[in-house]
Amino acid sequence: MNQKNVSIVILAAGKGSRMKSTTPKVLHSICGKPMLYHIVKEAKKISDDVTIVIAYQKERVKETMESLFANLNYIEQDAENFPGTGGALKSYIPKHDEVLVLNGDMPLVTAKSMERFFACKSDIVMSVFDLENPDGYGRVVIENGEVCYIVEQKDASEKELMVSTVNAGVYAFKKEILLTYVPRLSNDNAQKEYYLTDIIKLAKADGHSISALLVDEEHFKGVNSKKDLAEAEEIMCKRIRDYWMQQGVKMELPATIYIDSDVLFEGECTVEQGCKIVGTSIIKNSHIKAHSVVESSEVIDSDIGPLAHIRPSSKLEKTHIGNFVEVKKSSLYGVKAGHLSYLGDAEIDEGTNIGAGTITCNYDGINKYKTKIGKNVFIGSDSQLIAPVTIEDDVMVAAGTTVPSGTIKSGVLAISRAKLRTIEGFFNKFFEKAKKKS
Repeated sequence: MNQKNVSIVILAAGKGSRMKSTTPKVLHSICGKPMLYHIVKEAKKISDDVTIVIAYQKERVKETMESLFANLNYIEQDAENFPGTGGALKSYIPKHDEVLVLNGDMPLVTAKSMERFFACKSDIVMSVFDLENPDGYGRVVIENGEVCYIVEQKDASEKELMVSTVNAGVYAFKKEILLTYVPRLSNDNAQKEYYLTDIIKLAKADGHSISALLVDEEHFKGVNSKKDLAEAEEIMCKRIRDYWMQQGVKMELPATIYIDSDVLFEGECTVEQGCKIVGTSIIKNSHIKAHSVVESSEVIDSDIGPLAHIRPSSKLEKTHIGNFVEVKKSSLYGVKAGHLSYLGDAEIDEGTNIGAGTITCNYDGINKYKTKIGKNVFIGSDSQLIAPVTIEDDVMVAAGTTVPSGTIKSGVLAISRAKLRTIEGFFNKFFEKAKKKS
């Protein structure tokens, strides 16, 4: 998608009190990224002049976005003296002659849906919905096919409240319209705020052309509560799943699968029901079985699960990970770990088998330590490997063994068990004694 000679400004100054959170509304996460990220990502596809208006927790918002994008512009709104959407643009000067004004709480907007505004040639293009229940929205009054004005719900008369055409909150302006009318905005209203919507009435009175663009709620849905956030994430996640299925990923019961926006698939992959794949995970030619979790890890030519957990910074290649196996910050190549194991801070090489119940004891209460296991090693069930420990190639570790810190040399059997004792007649004595007490 080619960039156009358009400027885009995103209003992200609000607190978002209905979110009931100390986190700024625009930084709440959707599919692994702040909702503002998704808007900026799409805006940058069509514009080289993207500006974010900030106020509430401005340093936090700016720092977050600077960590994700370069070449963004920032404006600080004087929210105390110039509150409201109109006040947000008091000091804004766009680079290009066409300007799109977006809200920072519309994470589902796409570059394609933005481009529709620039296909219209009016001085102002405003987005509208037709809703059965318009409660909570500003009403758009249209007469004879022309937009006359917009009125906020709290300022609307009873007649105006009957209007079902509502303001979707996104506008395209000619640059001169903004430069002319923003300075003329007044806060003479119930909330004592400067409304961007008042430009419509002022421009209409001066004879400027104003078009209403009917948009769908999916792309222009605002997020004002945790419920809205969950609904938006559900839509975003469906888009992500649909995209990857179109690229050839097989998904079983896809509606039950959660995938973050940064996840990548390559080759022929299968993801079964109930899986969660998040962060910067890369899945190549692999099978992620039911109810498994993969976090910011690489899975290559491998199968995972069911009910496995691959924690961040792991790389698995040509490896089988089975039920209830947890892998954390580990590199496994050609390994089999069938069930009930924890492998943390480990490097394990080709041909090695990890028995059920094996754990790497990587933490001493203060520091984390590495476990290194070579090729063709057999780790018996219920073994504990106390890091830092190195097990060289071609080693057998007997079931139930605790391997202390140090090095196990190639070719040996490592075994540590207490000698089995049996006590004759103990069973009957024990339960007879128990019966007498009862």
